[in-house]
Amino acid sequence: MPKGTVVFDAERCKGCGLCIAACPKKVLAFSGQLNKSGYDVAHMAHPDDCIGCAFCAMTCPDIVIEVYREI
Repeated sequence: MPKGTVVFDAERCKGCGLCIAACPKKVLAFSGQLNKSGYDVAHMAHPDDCIGCAFCAMTCPDIVIEVYREI
């Protein structure tokens, strides 16, 4: 099973939650930490479950997500 890592540019994140909703494995969640603009940013709540599908990055309107995949 492939493994993935999701990296967020937290300062550019607007906390819309689209990436959280798009994740088929429910890996992402709001972090509870605010960026400089006051938005609650997403993070990998369950990193061991990430398969590196990049649905989160594809749905992000602000292009703040990079996904790295190991096979």
